[in-house]
This record gives sequence, structure tokens and C-alpha cells, in this order.
Amino acid sequence: MSLPDRLEKRTSGLGTLVRILAPVLLVAAGCAPSTAGTVGAAAAPPPAPEAGVADADPRIGLGAGLLDAEEAIWNLRLLSSTPPPPDFVGVTNSDLAFLGDYAIQGNYNGYQVWDISNPSSPTLAAGYVCPASQSDVSVYQNLLFVSGEGLSGRLDCGTEGVDEAVSTDRLRGIRIFDISDIENPVNVGNVQTCRGSHTHTVLVDPDDTENVYVYISGSSDVRPEEELAGCSDAPPSEDPNTALFRIEVIRVPLADPSAAEIVSSPRIFDDLEAPPQHGLAPDERAALEEARAAGEFVGEIQGQVVRLSPQFVGAMLDSMVTERGGAGAPTAADSAALREHIPTLLTEIEAGAGGPEPGPTQCHDITVYPAIGLAGGACGGYGMLLDISDPIDPRRLSAVADSNFSYWHSATFNNDGTRILFSDEWGGGGQPKCRESDPREWGADAIFTIEDSEMEFQSYYKLPAPQTSLENCVAHNGSLIPIPGRDIMVQAWYQGGISIFDWTDPANPYEIAFHDRGPVDPNEMRSGGPWSVYWYNGVLVSSEIARGLDIFELVPSSHISQNEIDAAKSVRLDYLNAQGQPQFVWPTSFALVHSFLDQLERSNGLSAQRVAEVRQTLVEAERSSESERSSTLTSLASELAGDARRSSDPNKASILIGAIRNLAAAS
Repeated sequence: MSLPDRLEKRTSGLGTLVRILAPVLLVAAGCAPSTAGTVGAAAAPPPAPEAGVADADPRIGLGAGLLDAEEAIWNLRLLSSTPPPPDFVGVTNSDLAFLGDYAIQGNYNGYQVWDISNPSSPTLAAGYVCPASQSDVSVYQNLLFVSGEGLSGRLDCGTEGVDEAVSTDRLRGIRIFDISDIENPVNVGNVQTCRGSHTHTVLVDPDDTENVYVYISGSSDVRPEEELAGCSDAPPSEDPNTALFRIEVIRVPLADPSAAEIVSSPRIFDDLEAPPQHGLAPDERAALEEARAAGEFVGEIQGQVVRLSPQFVGAMLDSMVTERGGAGAPTAADSAALREHIPTLLTEIEAGAGGPEPGPTQCHDITVYPAIGLAGGACGGYGMLLDISDPIDPRRLSAVADSNFSYWHSATFNNDGTRILFSDEWGGGGQPKCRESDPREWGADAIFTIEDSEMEFQSYYKLPAPQTSLENCVAHNGSLIPIPGRDIMVQAWYQGGISIFDWTDPANPYEIAFHDRGPVDPNEMRSGGPWSVYWYNGVLVSSEIARGLDIFELVPSSHISQNEIDAAKSVRLDYLNAQGQPQFVWPTSFALVHSFLDQLERSNGLSAQRVAEVRQTLVEAERSSESERSSTLTSLASELAGDARRSSDPNKASILIGAIRNLAAAS
């Protein structure tokens, strides 16, 4: 989203600031633009790259191009790269959802349904034209949910937009489609909300089989009450029913999705004040000084360089002339006085009317984890931990702020729910925030441990390869990869590509695989790169903003063994919404047992000789009859009990023993 959109979320005093600054920004932002193309201090150094990876990161200096950019890849295999179909070319691809053999890809022009049963050759099952930003998508059973936030989305899915300021044709909220016949979706309902749906989250309550719930994160301005009754953008002190400072909870009856409705508007932001913000990055600071030296009227707001509009500057100078009792044109002294006053002026406008500035008025994204009854709210200025045991009444358990974070964007739990990772979309997704000069703690991930419903900071993770000023780059959407016994995540970084990293040790995350392309354009910054990338049933599927759909698979390396990859592939999902995080459960298998043994070998938890002996015994057991297999595995588990007591990694040794016993019982 643009900086003006961001500022529109703040108090009424900032409405003035939006009008002042919106016409001319030195640095444009965009949480995914409307059209495509147009370590922390505590972290230890990552392990050295394995043989074959150059000392200089191969991502640096890649040649530009839309569909012919140079590429760098490490510990991954690119299975396919499929350009968008004609109706979606040149329009931003957004988020992904998965159902059966299908990947559903949102697009600002609607959505595309890809058959990925052969990931090396995806085919288009349906291309549904229905414009709206951002068209984020989620699925459950036979239902597809699609977000709409912008002013041009129409209830009838028309492409002509909506010109009127107030219109009954406008869609801002959630569209609901019946995809029982996935190649022929049918719009069966819409739920309008006051701020639209920038993103949404589908919550499947394990105690409610009749309904599904959708949490709405609307981050745009509040629509007029004349367009939707009950909408108000007044501060809570003036209107306790204001559409600000709340999320929406929609209940969708599975038997009749057309009856979906808002059932609550939880105010999870109560009593929060505006968090601290960092200042300008070195490149922005230099741009500010250069513009000032050139005579521009410039300032800094929310960590970005801004130029005051000529209309505002003219009005201010005229007022200064009047206040000093002068006449005629403003003098050089008036101009100098205004330049000196600009920092104070912007601070006063941003602060609003007296008292502490309130905190965020909305979440950008909420990740629910029903298996543990918690959600992670990435809510602009805060990362939140929410209790979702009652889906209609989510409650804030704790909230964290960080001056290194600009815009808390998304959240991911580790599989056992003891840690949570938040991403920071510094620059809104439309700016180059991975340059060599950009601080490593800005536009990164922040990793926290969770204890007694409180979050404790551990470290930052940021894409380790610097990108150019022609590449929009910042932390964006990703998911866990079900490598057993480890916390492994794949994440999109826009034109920074995708990065896979290990955060099993939350204080020391490190990269273990990547893919990247050169800039979309060699001469100017045009939007592109992965919006999101998620693991789904053995492959990694990426929504490329400008270039279409990419599908990858892991390859074995010194960081991930073939056994670990095979164990990950044994986890099968019927569907996936990354913001409705599933709990991974690994079926009993030899691959699972070998994975834990490989991890003990990697950590030197067992001697090399003992690892070889155990591995040989497992091979023999797998080849033997069922009765012999059970006896062999039971004996092996007993023998390993002594090894576990002497191991430098006794916890992982105990996990290995448990996996062997489970395998013996299943034989």
C-alpha cells in the first residue's frame, strides 16, 4: 500500500498530511502495487556455503529482463516457470491458496486456478476475471474467499471500475465463490465491510463443524456511510462504533454461504500507543539532503523522504506573509523560515490533536493456528499474540513493538507453537529495501520465543544477498517446510527472490537455499519478484508478481538430506491457506527415522562410527520380514538408550529412539 494509504489509517490530523504529501513523494511505496511491471546483532554467522557456491554471492549482478532475466539458484531445482495467461498479463499476481491438485493464484484482475498435479507442467484450469485489489485468496471445502479493498472493484466483477464516490455497485470486503466445479466458479455471496479487505484469514474452529470464520484485515480509508450504513472514521472518543481500531469477524454457514455475515468487530488494539519508529536509511537520508540542497521543500515522515506539494507550500508562504503584516510575494526570508519549520510542522501533524498518538487502527495480516488456539497478528506497528479459542471473540494476550520495524506485515509459528516469526514490510513492498547500505535489522524478520503467552525477542533474519536500487525488496510471505525436528521456512522477498532458512535455533537463523532473478527492468525500478512462496505437498509454489507461477523442489545438500526431504514429502494436506496454519504430523516411516539420524550426524550428536552402525541396522530392518523388522528395531531402540545418555544432543537422540519404537510397533 502507498504511504498516503498508510497515513490515512492514522488520526484525523493525518488526513491533512495525506493531502499535503500525496501529490509528490520522493520515494513511492506500495504493498504490492496495483499493476506489475509499471541479522540481528545476536545472530551468529551462517555456515559456510558448500562446494560449488562462489565466494561472491551469485545473486549479485544478475542481468535484468522480464521473462529472460539471469537467475541464481542454490539447493533448489526449478521445476517450471509459467507466464500468466493473457487476461492477467501486466497485472499484479498476489497470494496463493491450495486445494487438492490445484493452486489458486490471486491477481488484481481476479484469480487463476492452476492444475499442479504435474508440477513440471502446470495447466490453467480456470482464469476468472473479477478485478479488485488485492484479490488475496483462501479456500475451505467447496468455498473460495477473495479479498477486495480498492475503490474500483465491482459486485458484478465488471472491468469498467466504479467512478462514483458513493456507489451501490462497489465491492469492498469478501467475495465468496462455490468451487465445487473448480473450473466454473460461482459467486454465491459477498460481505461488505467498512474498510474493505486488504487481507483475510480463514479460521476453521475444531469445535464448530457447521461454520467457518473469516477474519478481515481492512487497511484502507473508511467508506462513506451513504455507501454502507454504520461506517464511521471518527476517533473512538467521538464514536465508540468507529470502523477504526478493530477487525471484522465473518461467520460463514457451510450449508448456506450466502448467509455469511459480520458477527463481531473485536477491538484488539485497545490501549496501544504509537510504537517507536526508526529514521531514514542512508540512501534516503542522502536523497533528502540532495533535494534540500536543490531548493525543494522536503521532510521526513514515518521513515520516508517526502516533498511538500506546491499547493501547500504556496498556502503556507502566503500565510506567513499575512501573519507578519506584509504584502505581495513571499520573500527569501519567508522561504527560509518555512524550511526551518518543516520538521516541527510534520511532527505536529503526525502527532494529531494532543496526547500520545494512538497505535495501529488495523492488522495487515493475521495467522491463525487452530491446533494450539493462538493467532499471530501482524498489526502495522505491533506484533500480537491472540487467543482464538472463541473464534468470535479473539483476545489480545500480548503485543510487542520494535523501533527497527516499520510495518509488521505477517506472522508464522513454528510447528510446536513455541516460537513465532514476524516480517517487516518496510517500504510497503514497492521500494528497494535490501540494498547494501540498508540496515540488516530493517525490512527483516523478527523471531520470538513464546512463554506464558509472552513473546521474547531472539534475533532478526534478513535476506543475506544485497539487491540493487532497481529491485523492490523486503520480507514478505512464506511458510514452514515440514522437515521433521527442525524449523525450516521458505519466504518470498519480492525481487530479492526466495530464501529458505533454518531458525531451529531462534537466536541464530541462517540461509540454506535460494533462488533469485535479475531486475525486471535494467533502467528503472518496476515491480516484480515473488509475492509469496509456500510449501505444499512436496513442492514450493511461488506467485511471481510480474512473471507468473514458479514451482520448485528441494534437492539434498549439506543442510538438508534426502531422507529429510522424503519425510517432508510424506506430509500430505488436502488444502492449504498459509494464514490458517496447519500442524504438521509425520507418518511413521523409515525416512522419518533416517531424518533424525541424519540430524544427529550433522550435529555430531553420535560418533560417525555409531551413526554408520545404526544406519546399516536400519537398512537391514527395512529389507527384512515384518516380524524380524519389529524385533530388530526394538533391540536397536534399547541399545540407543545408552547412546542417548552419552550424546551431546540427548534430546534429538531421544526423538530418534521414539521414532524407532513407533516404527517397530507399526511393523
